[in-house]
Amino acid sequence: QVQLVESGGGLVQAGGSLRLSCAASARTFSTYIMGWFRQAPGKEREFVAAITWSIGSTYGADSVKGRFTISRDNAKNTVYLQIDSLKPEDTAVYYCAAARAFISRVDSPRLYDSWGQGTQVTVSS
Repeated sequence: QVQLVESGGGLVQAGGSLRLSCAASARTFSTYIMGWFRQAPGKEREFVAAITWSIGSTYGADSVKGRFTISRDNAKNTVYLQIDSLKPEDTAVYYCAAARAFISRVDSPRLYDSWGQGTQVTVSS
């Protein structure tokens, strides 16, 4: 199982930017895809973006396209989520996740088998 540690969350004003990081433990070579999800209070966990580890193919939710960018640094075993033009509705706990094998739905949290502890993002208006 891959161990994941998120960082980079915080309190930011609307219109600002943040870069979240997710550092993965060893054996990332066996990881197929890594994703970011978020969960606001009282809401279900929501897919944000994903990136395949070997090729770097990216996927993103329509609701955040143009503002959220996912990337990876294979040498550092780290995945990033750049968030621009933050809105109050982006306030949530952001989670990093990994799936070791191919998954048919990159936006389904049930298909990921490793999760980080989450990092809080709060956007003030």
